[in-house]
Amino acid sequence: MTEYLIVGSGLAGISFAETAFLHDKTFRVIDDFRFSSSKVAAGLYNPVILKRFSQVWKATEQLHYALPFYKRIEERLHCKFDFTMPVYRKFASIEEQNNWFQAADKPKLSPFLATKIITRQFSGIEAEYGYGEVLHTGYVDTTVLLSTYNAKLEEQGLLFREAFRYPDLIFHEDYVEYHSQQYRKVILADGFGLKGNQYFNDLPLDGTKGELIIIKAPGLDLDVVLKSSVFILPMGNNLFKVGATYNWDDKTDLPTEEGKQELVASLKEIISCDFEVVDHFAGVRPTVNDRRPLVGTHPDHKNLHILNGLGTRGVMLGPWLAKELFEHLESGAELDPQIDVKRFYKKRGAN
Repeated sequence: MTEYLIVGSGLAGISFAETAFLHDKTFRVIDDFRFSSSKVAAGLYNPVILKRFSQVWKATEQLHYALPFYKRIEERLHCKFDFTMPVYRKFASIEEQNNWFQAADKPKLSPFLATKIITRQFSGIEAEYGYGEVLHTGYVDTTVLLSTYNAKLEEQGLLFREAFRYPDLIFHEDYVEYHSQQYRKVILADGFGLKGNQYFNDLPLDGTKGELIIIKAPGLDLDVVLKSSVFILPMGNNLFKVGATYNWDDKTDLPTEEGKQELVASLKEIISCDFEVVDHFAGVRPTVNDRRPLVGTHPDHKNLHILNGLGTRGVMLGPWLAKELFEHLESGAELDPQIDVKRFYKKRGAN
């Protein structure tokens, strides 16, 4: 009997697959790649919410676990996708500088916010008030990570590129059957695909569409991630990733002219050099109304579990959440109440 059937091979799915692999557990992965916000994610890991100068929830724990996790994958698969890179917050006023220093005095933020204003000049950018530097930051090239990891799974016969049919699950006392195969547990890491999932689609998962553009800007001399109204991430060869938009109404993964123009307008307020848009992406992020992930067990099916709702910070959350769920399933460790789906089912009177 295979121990785990994992539905979805985005950041959540491969994080659980890697966790199972590290513990010598057997598994298979199914994904038709219809829904995946991971492949168009910015991939930034940044422990600070710069709009409000507040710490990302459990950022220290997430980074402490995720960075060695990714390093092991790089070494095993002989690829490079994790890049450390400073994040500079561009100040628009003296008031923003003061807010930065106030935030840097807070115990939870002091390890992540440098207390010296950066006055460095970048060609193509005017920054009268300088920058604040966020520490312990970088980005994961999610395209490289996912394509390399999924290719390895496919090579090993562990990834099946097909649509998952939720009605075909047959539940038994101690296992779940799917297409004549037996699994000890099923992990649904299906992202926004959860909306078509009859077992967990009553959970308050919403889709937030995000759009990104890739620009070519030979006149932009930037070797850090710049954060202002949008982020600008250097990719090399005069290419930069710019994002992102937030649309709560459109649930498609099709790029729109409106999204593109929104990003272009914001970019023109930040940089003064010419640029050309060379690519444009969109994806639907799986977000939850209380801004916490969805992790845990179905109230009626003890062998059916969920790992979802990673939102905009999947590269930080994925590995840590996979570890939390795995330890919960294998050793009975309690899930943090803030991520456990019981927080919703208890309100409805479910066990």
